[in-house]
Amino acid sequence: MDFLIRPVEPGEYGILGEITAQAYLQDGLLDFGESDGYLDELRDVAKRAAAAEVLVAVADGEVLGGVTFVAGAGPMADLAGLGETEIRMLAVAHAARGRGVGEALVRACADRARAVEGCVRMVLSTQSSMHTAHRIYERLGFVRTPGRDWNPLPHLDDITLLTYELTF
Repeated sequence: MDFLIRPVEPGEYGILGEITAQAYLQDGLLDFGESDGYLDELRDVAKRAAAAEVLVAVADGEVLGGVTFVAGAGPMADLAGLGETEIRMLAVAHAARGRGVGEALVRACADRARAVEGCVRMVLSTQSSMHTAHRIYERLGFVRTPGRDWNPLPHLDDITLLTYELTF
């Protein structure tokens, strides 16, 4: 591994926000492309960092990707309930893919989850087309939890997020 995982610094918020937005756009994960309202959320790292821990992978001063670690229920949690932590918005710059960055970010979150008092599992939501991410999750021991799958936009019937959990 030729990169370091650490908390994001305020001067990196814009960079990580753009990496995250571009990853979702270039991978075709946003139904409305550049006009998708979720882009604002993806770019707003300051908001995430105020309510959760945002981690980045950095090599030679360059941000390669990041993830949001939610230590329990709260404003950044979509799924996490009692005894659970959650990861959100995992993104790796296209130029940095294939180097283990995504897996290292997920592992760092799992390490943090194990250190949270009373935490018994880490949960996440993912789109059905995120096959590379699914392989990472499954390789690290996550299992699908179809009973928790959900639709973030109930007015659009065609969006269902798949869920996974890692039990400790």
